[in-house]
Amino acid sequence: MFYVYLLESEAFPGQRYTGFTADVAARLKVHNKGDSSHTSKYRPWRLVAYFAFEDEKRAIAFERYLKSGSGKAFANKRLW
Repeated sequence: MFYVYLLESEAFPGQRYTGFTADVAARLKVHNKGDSSHTSKYRPWRLVAYFAFEDEKRAIAFERYLKSGSGKAFANKRLW
């Protein structure tokens, strides 16, 4: 399975991150440990939601969509 996940900073409310992984729990630990340069300054993170896909290409496409302008608008209205 492949997952698209949504994180929100606990220290900086409103700071959000969308990512893709095959292991959500392990990836959250990486973000909270500070090993990801994109998210290290806003830790700790909490998992808001994740979406499972059998197909890696579909998961990557959904992550890209959520990072696009219309995808961000959709996420803000429906997912956060």
